[in-house]
Amino acid sequence: MEANQTRKIYKAGDIIMRQGDQGDAAYIIEKGQVEILIEKANGLVQRMGTRGPGTIIGEMAIVDSEPRIATIKAVEDCSLLEITKSDFHRRLKTADPVMQLITQVILTRYRDMLTRVAILKESATYPTPEDLERSYLEQLNTVETVTMANDFRAAIGTDQLTLHYQPIMNLATGQVDGFEALMRWNHPEKGPISPAVFIPVAEDTGLIVEASRWALREACRALRRIEGRVGFDRDLFMSVNFSSSDFAEENFLDQIYTILSETDVAPHKIHLEITERLLMNQPQNAKETLGMCRKAGLGISIDDFGTGYSSLSYLHYYPIDTLKIDQSFIRNMLQDDTSMELVKSIIGLGTNMNMKIIAEGVEHAEEAAFLKTMGCHMAQGYHFSRPHAEKEITDKLIEWSQAKKTA
Repeated sequence: MEANQTRKIYKAGDIIMRQGDQGDAAYIIEKGQVEILIEKANGLVQRMGTRGPGTIIGEMAIVDSEPRIATIKAVEDCSLLEITKSDFHRRLKTADPVMQLITQVILTRYRDMLTRVAILKESATYPTPEDLERSYLEQLNTVETVTMANDFRAAIGTDQLTLHYQPIMNLATGQVDGFEALMRWNHPEKGPISPAVFIPVAEDTGLIVEASRWALREACRALRRIEGRVGFDRDLFMSVNFSSSDFAEENFLDQIYTILSETDVAPHKIHLEITERLLMNQPQNAKETLGMCRKAGLGISIDDFGTGYSSLSYLHYYPIDTLKIDQSFIRNMLQDDTSMELVKSIIGLGTNMNMKIIAEGVEHAEEAAFLKTMGCHMAQGYHFSRPHAEKEITDKLIEWSQAKKTA
């Protein structure tokens, strides 16, 4: 058997799993065919059936700690996608409580049924288990999701993953105050993959935790390099996105301290950018963790502010220092009175609470001018600059700096 990350390769005749052994993973068959064998008490081996591409094997091992109930042997050369027990339980833990309960009950009863009943044949009046499994997997796009997760896991820490940086402009001075670090993935076969596609997969699989740590470390290093090359004699900040999965980690703050120490970046130069969903999903944990982050000097930014149903209610509850107005309001504010009033209200509210306000998605000079007159502190968007790789954004900053000197 050969292995590449979480894709397992078996040759025809290989034993993939053996009855009675402990197991800690299930597998989706990507290619090839396997047979399922059960050894009875009298020593006879019963062939229970076969499974092919698009079906799952070994699933009971990730439900509980009981031994394997069957031996599975490769009939053809096989490629398998691994689903680990820890990944399954992490997903189940973050699922809706009712889903957790029903899933656990069904799986427990299924295990009990298999241990008490010898299934020697299947009724012809129902689809085969293999057909049902393949149907479920196709409906849920499970194979594609697991494949993407495996590929993303392999990409972390390689040149496939990069950060692009979008400047955050000070509307009063016209200068760059900081950047938002945005993750980009260039798949070796599929090319660029949208963050809207791979970030949810990374969050669902827990891979976002490792990716976020990588992003913070790389963003800190980039900030030092950019400041050094551009020669700014003032502080720039770097805003880095974090998810609820990051905040669920017990050593979250320790990891941040370690990275800041390794990269020699002062805490006040890093803004943790979080979403309203994080606050709603983990209210108490988020409050405690954010409180410690603020005491350490880190900035806390709320992304897409105004889109949540309870945005106003938590401003006094959490130690937030920056609001980022959602781009949907900015995009419509000059044409829609309601959007304009919302933008004015958010700017006024944030200012009265001594918070900094950043407008996202500014694409036109008229929008920037209006926001400046309203007292908005900062803005980012295509009007100023698209997100760029480190070298391109550094060159752009040098160009802006030289232009201001000669103006």
